[in-house]
Amino acid sequence: MELEKLDFARPLVDVEAFSTTRGEVSGKSAYSGVNLCDYVGDDALRVLDARLTLAMQLGIDLDDLVMPRQTHSCRVAVINEDFLSLDIEKQEAALEGVDALVTPLSGVAIGVNTADCVPIVLADEAAGVIAVAHAGWRGTVGCIARAVVEEMCRQGAQAERIVASMGPSICQDCFEVGDEVVEAFEKARFDLGTIVARDASTGKAHIDLRAANRDVLIAAGVPAGNIVQSQHCSRCEHGRFFSARRLGIDSGRTFTGIYRKLR
Repeated sequence: MELEKLDFARPLVDVEAFSTTRGEVSGKSAYSGVNLCDYVGDDALRVLDARLTLAMQLGIDLDDLVMPRQTHSCRVAVINEDFLSLDIEKQEAALEGVDALVTPLSGVAIGVNTADCVPIVLADEAAGVIAVAHAGWRGTVGCIARAVVEEMCRQGAQAERIVASMGPSICQDCFEVGDEVVEAFEKARFDLGTIVARDASTGKAHIDLRAANRDVLIAAGVPAGNIVQSQHCSRCEHGRFFSARRLGIDSGRTFTGIYRKLR
C-alpha cells in the first residue's frame, strides 16, 4: 500500500502522519483500488483487506486502527484505554456521528476518511497528544478544528505547541458552491475576502476550505507557522485520491491517519 507522507512544520521524532493513495486503479470502478471506509457501498471483504494491510504496514494490531463513522458533525471523541477496553459494539456506538479523534496513546493509529473534504492531523509531541479531523464545509463552518484543539488541550496539550498538517482535499478552483454555503460562512464570521472567489465567467462562488480551516486553527491558538497545507487536489488528482465530485458519492475514500510510535 502506497502512503503519501504528510509533513509538519518541524520534524517530529515519534509521530508520523499519512494519507492513503488509490494505488492501482482497475477499470472504471469508483472503489478501485484502496478504500478503508466501510459505509460507502464498497465490498466489506475488500475494505477489511485494506485495513489489515495498513495495520500490518504500520506494525499495529487491527484493533489499534481507529476511525469514526463520520456525518459532517463537529463531535470529537477521545481514544483512550477506557475506549479500547470496550467491546466492538460499544466502540462502534461511541464512534457513530463523530468527525474527529484525539488520543494520548502511542501505538494507536487514528484517522478519518475523505473524498474532497479536508483531513487535518495535529500533534503536540511534548504532551504526547495527537488528533485528526474531517472538515467538510459544514464542519469548517462549525469550527471542528477549534473543537479538536480544545480537546487536545484538555488532554494536556498546549495550543502554541501544536503542529497541524492538512491532507489531500479539493482545491478552491474545483470547489464551486451555492450562495447558501457562502452565507453560512458569512454568518459564522469568516473573512470572505480571504476564502471566497467568484468565477468571472459563471459568477459562481468558490471556497478555499484549506484557508478557512487554517483561519480556524490560528483563532484557536495554533501559530500560523505551525500549519502546513497540502497542495494535492483530490478532484484534480482523482486517479491518485478519491473524489466524490469526480466519482460520485458511491465511491471510495482516502484515509488520512496519524500515530505515535511505541518506544
